[in-house]
Amino acid sequence: MFSPRARRLMLWTGLPLLAIVLLVLFWSWAWFIPLVERQASAALGRPVHVGGLDVNLGRVPEVVLTDLRIDNPEGYPADPPFAAVPRLSLRVDAWAFLRHRQIILPAITVERPAVRLLARGEGDNNYTFPFAQAAEGSPAEPGPQPQIGALRVLQGEVHASLDPLGAEMQVAVETQDAPGAPSRLHAKATGTYAKQPITAELLGGAVLSLREAGNPWPVRLDLANGPTQVRLEGTVQDPLHFAGANLQLNLRGPDLALLSPLTGVVVPTTPPYRLSGKLDYAEGQIRFTGMEGVLGHSDLAGDVAVEPRGTRPIVRATLRSRRVDLEDLAGFVGGTPENKPKPRRVGGRVLPDTPVNLPRLRAADVHLNYDAGQIRGRAMPLDNMHVKLDIVDGAIALHPLRFGIGKGSIDGNFDFAPVEGGGLKAKGEVKFRQVDVSRLMGVTPLGEGQGGIGGAARVETQGRTLAEMLGRGDGGLTLAMAGGNLSALLVDLSGVQIGNALLSALGLPARTRVQCFVADMDLRKGVLSTRTVLLDTEDSLISGMGEVDLGKERLNYTLRTEAKHFTVGSLPTDILLRGTFADPSVRPEVVELGARVGAAVGLGAIALPLAILPTIQFGIGEDNRCEGLVKRAR
Repeated sequence: MFSPRARRLMLWTGLPLLAIVLLVLFWSWAWFIPLVERQASAALGRPVHVGGLDVNLGRVPEVVLTDLRIDNPEGYPADPPFAAVPRLSLRVDAWAFLRHRQIILPAITVERPAVRLLARGEGDNNYTFPFAQAAEGSPAEPGPQPQIGALRVLQGEVHASLDPLGAEMQVAVETQDAPGAPSRLHAKATGTYAKQPITAELLGGAVLSLREAGNPWPVRLDLANGPTQVRLEGTVQDPLHFAGANLQLNLRGPDLALLSPLTGVVVPTTPPYRLSGKLDYAEGQIRFTGMEGVLGHSDLAGDVAVEPRGTRPIVRATLRSRRVDLEDLAGFVGGTPENKPKPRRVGGRVLPDTPVNLPRLRAADVHLNYDAGQIRGRAMPLDNMHVKLDIVDGAIALHPLRFGIGKGSIDGNFDFAPVEGGGLKAKGEVKFRQVDVSRLMGVTPLGEGQGGIGGAARVETQGRTLAEMLGRGDGGLTLAMAGGNLSALLVDLSGVQIGNALLSALGLPARTRVQCFVADMDLRKGVLSTRTVLLDTEDSLISGMGEVDLGKERLNYTLRTEAKHFTVGSLPTDILLRGTFADPSVRPEVVELGARVGAAVGLGAIALPLAILPTIQFGIGEDNRCEGLVKRAR
């Protein structure tokens, strides 16, 4: 019927045709699933499973993956997986790839993705991927970057269980379509964060415009974490690098310390606050600039920059206040703000015994400059303040801590360093220069006084609390005052209880004018002992001797009063100060007249070292009253 040649021709043409027919009849895109799984698993570094694969051919083919699943890493439960996507569709511009080897995806749609984020410890989580690296010794060559036209997320859900952050949250994620505009990203979160209830809502621009540095990405975030409220609104010029931002950040809450879990920077306890300013990211720093607001009863302004770096970020801040209440800043120096409950002290002790929290000191490196133009508050004689604070690896340097008082000042320089086993090693010095007595008296009910106080103090110690440091300290104290009002000063500095009792025991009138006061004391292992204490008033000369034990908070001190003008009734009187700081006692002890017969009365019995004269002159200036007293005593 057919010649051999015809039969051979039919065989060579029919077999390929039959193969094509059979391929069309039985073709399945599922044959490529193992290839897709291998490629994706190699790229992510963990198993990826694909339930189904289909391709809808057309001018712009559509690739559809169903039942896509990305497994958890080893050590985590198999179910639920890290991610499960019931349907993922990608439109592919095949002609662009065939002609120019460009990967163009005009549209990606992710339907009902469910992502499970787990974190059990520092660095131990299921969302860190060991992406494939180039072979050692051969540089990785980046492949062609895909161009994506639009990304749509339908009914996405993220469940986060992050133990280190105390977080258990559900986040609903989807894109919202708007006529004639790119779809916008919308996310809404509920649950707990830092063991506090959290609600958050984010409305951003198109997801893919994140990659377009020249296209500002709009963002609005409203967040409430417990009582803390955050609002962020504006645009970011380069979203992936968070640079060129025009963002307005508003914060309010009862305590800045509650921001620590949100920011990763440890903040001390504060009174209620309200702050606003601009937020951006540049030069590797998150910057909060043009900040203005209130902290308790104080206004606060300035700039703060945080440089994320390993486990200990670097914080640089330049802050200022027109008016500040020091009570609002108590948390920054280890105290408790006025609106917070004060810690109860045990055993009737007076000195602060709250342990220094060294882990908090090591949580960040801090460089702070702070200026306060006016200091206000109850019984506050200070005018202004300047602080330069540096904390590096837990070591604190205060150089300087300066307070202005009238025409005078109090200048301190302090260094604190953590020691093995806990606590701090401290070293500091304070200089008092022409501290205005009238300012000190002005905040008392007495409201009188004049003259100036000057001198210096130094201390070197170690301990876990302020009470422990003072109880172990070594150093010294030198003070001098020319002029002023003794009665008001004693009541102000000693407290009404001991002040009035001491004045009564001394037999001094309500207003005793001071010619000169000089004190030179030594501190050894927490015991403050007298080298010289001398008070020259209009009518009397008072000298002091004894010890003040800061560790045990006990007084063992004696004041001797001698009248300048001897009369029959003007017998020398010793005033005994005994007891504890919390419960002191003051009682007179009249010295027998016979024991004083033949004794030199007055300056000749008192030795004052000339070495303290420069300190006196520095603190109060060249005042003839104190200089004369020192020289006459010699």
